Amino acid sequence: MTTSAHHPADAARTDATVIDRLVEANQRYADGFRDPGMDARPVLRVAVVACMDARLDLHDALGLALGDCHTIRNAGGVVTDDVIRSLTISQRALGTRSVILIHHTGCGLESLTEDFRHELEDEVGQRPPWAVEAFRDVDQDVRQSMQRVRTSPFLLHTDDVRGFVFDVHDGLLREIDPAG
Repeated sequence: MTTSAHHPADAARTDATVIDRLVEANQRYADGFRDPGMDARPVLRVAVVACMDARLDLHDALGLALGDCHTIRNAGGVVTDDVIRSLTISQRALGTRSVILIHHTGCGLESLTEDFRHELEDEVGQRPPWAVEAFRDVDQDVRQSMQRVRTSPFLLHTDDVRGFVFDVHDGLLREIDPAG
């Protein structure tokens, strides 16, 4: 079984690294590239915060086209200080007004704990300054992420913030009630 739905034409080339293949794919892309003439402001004025999981094709799942949104991804799709930084720039410098938060079923952060930081410290001799942000209840973590966005003093627009769980088996979004 393969983990990718896309197989590069030169996948049989064993001496190429994955990054080599990506750079070659970029060259093919650039050969037919035409500047779409858009600026950095998202057309739909929305920022999407989601997990980095490779199974989530956000543009396809949400019917988005190039230039429609800002996409901010990290492990778990959790709202961290860096996500707030990105959302603040997205809103204040580039005009977004809405935020959609997307976690998903079967997230790897459900199987981790903060012990991961201790293990890293034991291995490399330095404790990471960041929290793992692991969770057991995906719905509750979406609520927590919505609360972090809604209470940030740096964000101008916190009225249109909604959170969802994407089901990796059927592709559907399930909206999470912020009140629980």
